[in-house]
Amino acid sequence: MLEIENHQINPKMYSPLVLAYIGDVVYELLVREQIVLRANMPVNQLHCHAVEYVCASAQSRAIELIMDLLSEEEVNIYKRGRNANGNHVPKNASPQEYRRATGLEALIGYLYLQKRMDRIKELFAIIWNKLIPTNQES
Repeated sequence: MLEIENHQINPKMYSPLVLAYIGDVVYELLVREQIVLRANMPVNQLHCHAVEYVCASAQSRAIELIMDLLSEEEVNIYKRGRNANGNHVPKNASPQEYRRATGLEALIGYLYLQKRMDRIKELFAIIWNKLIPTNQES
């Protein structure tokens, strides 16, 4: 995964929606990576599987799985993202699910800009292992 190098970035200076914007990409890449590692299949099938795990309802469930493991700082970033005023709620998600998903994405974006890929991978592994049944085939 690409990491921001040679830049001094203070992620606290970015709006929660900007953090969510970058966090969305990082999270989706992690999901796609896991799906590709599980099975070699046509791209349209890969896409359909990825959408199941990056949609707002799945991300809303994901944050619930890790909430108790977050530091105070991480919870604060999540809440900033969750409480951000976005304009658009997808038709396939409730406003609450969408807000929680935005909070998760903001947290991932914040950690990414802090260059804390180990923490992102740690949290994602917990999400992936609990959200995805181990006997499920992609």
